[in-house]
Amino acid sequence: MNLVLKTQNSKLKTLLLLTVWVLIAIGLRLTNLSAKPPWTDEFSTLVFSLGNSFLPVPLDQPISVDVLLQPLQPQPTASIKDVWKHLSSESNHPPLYFFLTHWWMRLFPTHEGLVSLWGARSLAAVFGAASIPAVYALSKLAFRSRLVSHLAAAMMATSPYGIFLAQEARHYTLAILWVIASLACLVIASRHIQNRTQIPIWVALSWVGINAMGIATHYFFTLTLCSEALVLLFLAWRQGDKKEQGEKLLADLSISHSPWLRIYAVAAGTFVAALVWLPVFLQNSYGGKLTEWIQGPRTGMAWINPIFQAIAAWITMISLLPVETPQLAVVITSGILMLIFFIWAVPILVRGIKVQLKQPQTRLMVQVFVGLVVGAIALFFLFTYFFGIDLTRGARYNFVYFPAVIVLLGASLAVCWHNPILAKGRWGINGKKAVVIIWLMGLVSAITVVCNLGYQKYYRPDYFVQLIEQTSHVPVLISTTQKTHVHIGEMMGIAREFKITEVLNRANFGSDFSQNSIQNTKYTSPLFLLAHQDEDPSTSTSALQNTLKTLPRPFDLWLVNFNANEPEEVKNCVADTKSLPAVNGYQYKLYHCSS
Repeated sequence: MNLVLKTQNSKLKTLLLLTVWVLIAIGLRLTNLSAKPPWTDEFSTLVFSLGNSFLPVPLDQPISVDVLLQPLQPQPTASIKDVWKHLSSESNHPPLYFFLTHWWMRLFPTHEGLVSLWGARSLAAVFGAASIPAVYALSKLAFRSRLVSHLAAAMMATSPYGIFLAQEARHYTLAILWVIASLACLVIASRHIQNRTQIPIWVALSWVGINAMGIATHYFFTLTLCSEALVLLFLAWRQGDKKEQGEKLLADLSISHSPWLRIYAVAAGTFVAALVWLPVFLQNSYGGKLTEWIQGPRTGMAWINPIFQAIAAWITMISLLPVETPQLAVVITSGILMLIFFIWAVPILVRGIKVQLKQPQTRLMVQVFVGLVVGAIALFFLFTYFFGIDLTRGARYNFVYFPAVIVLLGASLAVCWHNPILAKGRWGINGKKAVVIIWLMGLVSAITVVCNLGYQKYYRPDYFVQLIEQTSHVPVLISTTQKTHVHIGEMMGIAREFKITEVLNRANFGSDFSQNSIQNTKYTSPLFLLAHQDEDPSTSTSALQNTLKTLPRPFDLWLVNFNANEPEEVKNCVADTKSLPAVNGYQYKLYHCSS
C-alpha cells in the first residue's frame, strides 16, 4: 500500500513540475508576441496561409499602402486548395504548416481589415510550448530518468533559441515536434539493434508516418533523417565489428530476430514520402531565386564566416544576453558575462557527458545523441563548403538537431546535480547550484529575446518609418527592385507600419484626422514602386524613370534596397547629404525632388 502511495505521489510531483515548465514556456512565448514587426518570411506565411497570392500586387507603377497590403486581407471564399495553389507556384516550402495556419487564423478577428499577426504567431508559440512535454518524453524514453527529463524540459522551456523560433509565424516549431518524434523512434530502434531484436511493426509504421509529416512541414527535415542514417550506420559498423570477434553473421540476419529488415523498410518508406515532393520542388520557378541569399562564391573572410555563424547559433541554444541593444556599454558587458559563463559552464557540461558515456546503462543513448548532433553539424559544413549553400547563415535551420542538444544538456546536468564535486572545480560552486545558475542564465536569456534585445528581426520597418516621418515633410515615394515575393514582403513591412501609424493618428485626432492629415503631410501615406527585375536590371531603371516623370512635385524619393542603376531623371532631384542612421534590412538613399 505504501509503495502504491509513493508511486502515486511521485507521478503527481512529476506532473506538477512538468506543468510548471510548460506554464513558464507558454508565458515566455506569448509575451510581447506581436510587439516585433513581421519580416519577409512571416509575410509569406500570412499571405499563403490566407490562400492569397503576391502576384496581384501591381508592379512598375506607384501604389498606395492599402493596395500593397491587400494580400494580407482574409477572403471568406479562400480554401485549402487556394493555399496549395499559390504556395506550390510561388514558394519553395511544403504545405502542412500553411494548411494548419489557414484554419488557425480563422479563430482570430482582423485588425483594420488585415490578418491578425498575434493569431498567426500564436500557433508557432503553441507548438513551441508543446515541445516541452515532448522533449521530456524523449529524454525519459532515452535515459529512463525523471531527473534528466525534467532538466531537459526546463532548459527547453527557457532556451532563447527555442523562444526565438516560437515567436515567429513560421513552421520551425512544428518541425521540431516531428524531429522529437522521429528521434524517439530512433531511440527505440537503437535499443533493438543493441539487443538484436525485431522492431515492433507499429514503431516502423509510426516512424515512416512521422518522417512523412516532417518532410511535409520543412524540406530541411531531411537533414535530421540523414543524421539518423549516420547514427544507424555507426551502430551497424559497431555491430559488425563485434561479429568479427566471433558472432555469426547468418544468425544475426535472421528475419525473426534482426531489426535491420524493418529499418530498411522504414528507410524505403521515408524515401518514397520524400520523393513525392520532388516534382513540386523542381517545377517551382521561384526556388532558385528564393535561396540566392545562402548561395554564392567565397572570398576572403567569407571562408571563415560560417564557423563563427555556427558557433553563435550553438551559444544561443542556452544563453543570449542583450547584445543587440543600442547602448555599447550594455553590449560589451553582456559579451563579457556570456564569455565568463561559457568558460565556467562548458567544462562542467563536457564532464557530465563523459560520465554518462562511462555508464553502461546510458552509454548507447549518449552515443546516439552525440552522433546526431555531430552528424548534423558535419552535414551543415558539407553543404556550406562543398556545395556552396551556406546553411549556417540561417540560425533557424539548426532546428534539425536542436532537440538532441537539449536532451544531451539534460543528461549532463543530471550528472552535475547528483555529483557536487564535478561542478565545484576552481569556482567553488557545487552541483545543484551550478544547475540552477545555468537554468537562470537561460531564463534571463529568454527574457532578452522576448524584449527584442537579442535575436532581433532581420528587418526593422518600425525604425525606418520613424526615420521617414522625421525626415520627409512632403509626399514620399518609396522604390525598390522586385524579383520575388521576398522584396514585396520588405515593402509590406514598411506599409504595415504606416498603416499602424495612421490608425494611431486616427484614434488620437478622431473626427479631425482628415483635416489634420491634409494640413500636415507627416500623416500622408507614401506611394510604393515595385520596379520588377528579371535578368536585365535596366527594366527596374526604366520603371523608376517613367514614374519619376509622371509624379507631381514636390516629393521625396527613397530608394530602398534598389539593386539597379539610378535613372537619368534622378539627376533632377537633390541627394540628401545628411548623415542618416542605418536601419536593419533597409539600405536606402534619399532624394528631394522639388518643382
